[in-house]
Amino acid sequence: MSVTTLDHVNILTADVARAKEFCVTVLGLEEGPRPPFSSPGFWLYAGGTAVVHISFSGHKEQTHAADASRGDAAHVVVPGSVDHVAFRATGLMDMIGHLKSKGIVFKERRVNDQGLYQLFLIDPNGVKIELNFEAAEAKGREPELMASAL
Repeated sequence: MSVTTLDHVNILTADVARAKEFCVTVLGLEEGPRPPFSSPGFWLYAGGTAVVHISFSGHKEQTHAADASRGDAAHVVVPGSVDHVAFRATGLMDMIGHLKSKGIVFKERRVNDQGLYQLFLIDPNGVKIELNFEAAEAKGREPELMASAL
């Protein structure tokens, strides 16, 4: 089980178009494919990899670790804040066992169109962490419904 690389950063903003324009014209990132989430946003690519996700700060979709069902106070954000940090990782089952042994609350999600199996957790400072594993590591596994406060 190991984290292998930083996958992406998700930036929340009230003005997704302006944030995209900055990243494209100033940083040289390129707009690319994004799954059909219900909220406005963009995925920006560097070298073929989506390294910056830009999401509308007023939407509470479950692409983030926060659970939209907890109500408006559950996902209070400051526009321009970083919503989560995502890492690529290996050793899904070892990681699940490790997190459980440490008493770390997490959520799971399968993302078929991306070929990913994801774990979401919160670090001691309140930073949301997304761990992305190849879906093949989760063969036969369905996400457990965790009664958590993520």
